[in-house]
Amino acid sequence: MARIVVVGAGVGGLATAARLAATGHQVTVFERAGTVGGKLGRYTHDTPAGSFHFDTGPSLLTLPEVFHDLFEATGAKLDEYLDLVPLDPIVRHVFPGGGPALDSCADPMEFATRIGAAFGDRAAADWQRLWRRAARVWNASSRDILRRTVDSSRDLASLAWRVGDLAAIAPGRTLRGLGRRHLSDPRLRMMLDRYATYTGADPRRAPAALVAVPYAELAFGGWYLRGGLGTLADALLTRCLDLGVVVQTDATVTRIDATGGRVHGVRLAGVTAPVPADVVVANVDALTVYRDLLPHPRRLAGLTDRSLAGFVLLLGVSGSTGLAHHNVFFPRDYDAEFDAIFGDPGRGVRARPAADPTVFVTVADDPMVRPAGHEAWFVLVNAPRQGTAAGAVDWRRPGLADAYADRVLDVLARRGMDVRDRLLFREVRTPADLDAATGAPGGSIYGTAGGLLRPANRGPANGLWLVGGSTHPGGGLPMVTLSAQIVADEIGPAW
Repeated sequence: MARIVVVGAGVGGLATAARLAATGHQVTVFERAGTVGGKLGRYTHDTPAGSFHFDTGPSLLTLPEVFHDLFEATGAKLDEYLDLVPLDPIVRHVFPGGGPALDSCADPMEFATRIGAAFGDRAAADWQRLWRRAARVWNASSRDILRRTVDSSRDLASLAWRVGDLAAIAPGRTLRGLGRRHLSDPRLRMMLDRYATYTGADPRRAPAALVAVPYAELAFGGWYLRGGLGTLADALLTRCLDLGVVVQTDATVTRIDATGGRVHGVRLAGVTAPVPADVVVANVDALTVYRDLLPHPRRLAGLTDRSLAGFVLLLGVSGSTGLAHHNVFFPRDYDAEFDAIFGDPGRGVRARPAADPTVFVTVADDPMVRPAGHEAWFVLVNAPRQGTAAGAVDWRRPGLADAYADRVLDVLARRGMDVRDRLLFREVRTPADLDAATGAPGGSIYGTAGGLLRPANRGPANGLWLVGGSTHPGGGLPMVTLSAQIVADEIGPAW
């Protein structure tokens, strides 16, 4: 039996703790915040009409089999804890210039039919060809990358990909380039570009292999958890406690002790004595690990290319708007948005809030999260991270957040969804708020900008492991949960 300390009670930390406890280890989790869940946050706003409940992080669950596997590995059934609701449409895409919206779904033939009805037979045929390629990329990735450690570019190069897999993955090609090669309709190209933002990246620079992201969503479906996705954190906490895991909130780890090349424990703020450990699992951003907890200049050097962040509005809306669960309102000039978000420090162009951004609106048709006759809107806009460098924005500047909130509501109104006179309240969450609440540096949602190679799960000291969205295999709830599986399997059972 190993004494294991998990730093951070996000989904990755709780999933790792549950898996390790189920195999006989003694596990303690330390969480700096007062609640568990990390970026899987929640917020409640009470009004005379009733209470509104919001997920302030992920709003869609994909690859449900990953979560079924997690609960079965810890001796339980997912359905005993969570109520999964399949979504159709998964996402409603609203394009500039009017015209039909496009509703995605988990039936490939039906989705092709919807594309044909909206954009014509050629567009449907284009998508089906891209879909076949995406399937090959997904199968290769799932088999060779997503469930094993990848410690370096040499590990990627040595994977036993077949020639057909390599042709589909298209090393050196971007996701934008893949779309231009395969899709003649600009609206489908725009839809494909959006998936780069799922990894925090610019589609003009993101690898073509990210075509696996829409495949995973559309092949296996998108799901909602009744009561909100935050119920996943509740379920994982319950599993941990039932398995004997000790979970301490309001406990900030300030350092990982690792003299002599292996970990010995951690140090807590306000506590003199170190906490001994044979293994430490860090469920915090890799940048925080190698900058603050266990300074390591060589590993820190590769973590400066940060992912995009998010600007969020939480809205209480009276009446019904008829929106789908997930809705994306695209701008006329998608490139202008990416130019603004990422800037170009090499040419002296600073990042800035996008003037005409893509707007994501999530509206759960769930009486558990809003009063009757009302809707709880989660509105997300891609945004530069918090900071004062050229690639960031100081979101703490007085008046900026409220002014940009006004602009986002104006943009929605211009795109046919004006709710400004129906608001009971609005709450604003900036990248600075995410940084403060979760410790995500600069409020970057996915750590480093998306790519095939993420910081390794295996740390530079024996007994140190990293899990979560900033490390391999990447961001998003299923990838974070797979990182927990990878690390738990590498640590192995106590017996």
